[in-house]
Amino acid sequence: MHHNNSIRIIAGNSHPELAQAVAERLNVHLVPCTVSKFSNGETSVKISESVREEDVFIIQSGCGDVNDNFMELLILISACKTASARRITAVIPCFPYARQDKKDKSRAPITAKLVANMLVVAGADHVITMDLHASQIQGFFDIPVDNLWSEPHMITYIKRHIPGWQDGIIVSPDAGGAKRVTAMADKLGVEFALIHRKRKGKSLSAPEAMEILVGDVKDKVAILVDDMIDTGRTLTLAAKTLHERGAKSVHALISHGLLSETNMSLIDELPIERLVVTNTIPQTQHQELCKKLVTIDVSPTIAESIRRTHNGESISLLFGEWAESSGTMMI
Repeated sequence: MHHNNSIRIIAGNSHPELAQAVAERLNVHLVPCTVSKFSNGETSVKISESVREEDVFIIQSGCGDVNDNFMELLILISACKTASARRITAVIPCFPYARQDKKDKSRAPITAKLVANMLVVAGADHVITMDLHASQIQGFFDIPVDNLWSEPHMITYIKRHIPGWQDGIIVSPDAGGAKRVTAMADKLGVEFALIHRKRKGKSLSAPEAMEILVGDVKDKVAILVDDMIDTGRTLTLAAKTLHERGAKSVHALISHGLLSETNMSLIDELPIERLVVTNTIPQTQHQELCKKLVTIDVSPTIAESIRRTHNGESISLLFGEWAESSGTMMI
């Protein structure tokens, strides 16, 4: 028998390794759950233990087959709702459709808002995510949203594993990441730089040029920081630009390593020392193809956020000293 309102963790199929790591840190077992598909592609869910009056956390990241995994998450939430769970928290380390957060052209959808609506309608009471592409996505929800940061883990990594970081410079590969790099530069007590992306011609098909708009990287340790890498084109252009501008060495720290269209063998050829990503997305396959890829384990932060949420404690400590003092594990 389980005590009423205990922590119950359900793992979706997108990232079972992360869910298992979180469960082990909390010293709880994963709720037995079978997710399969009918012959026509419909998702079928069977939760094998009672979750009545329990505090349920469903861990499902927005990766792999994003649409299938998101639909799986919605069905899991709905299944727990109809099974009388007391509270249902969707733990989404990498939020799907986060890049579609605004209407940037005519007739463009704000799909991140649609995703928020679907989660609420399915029955989610709370959402925990990490490093949202745009922080205003929190405002798309009418339920509490905790947006965890990987920044403390990255700061710890920089201090422990990047030689000469004291003479470094934090670089954003685009204007959108300016706030992120300035905050990190302030905490490390170093300078920051910004790379401005500019087309060589007026045509949309014209090749892009990259130029540093703010900051001097000559003879400095350049640390590229971004929230997401998908195709790898931005990283490639930025790394080459920094190398050409005289950076002593280049390191790339990126929260979500989607790497869906990235030729991993080409990463090894780039003028960077390491490409550091978190394990909000599975990286085992990518690590086998790229020697420079390093993965930081964020399961301690996610597990602690779950524990604090369950106990009604503040999670603001996870944004600073706690995460740094807890150390950064690499896998």
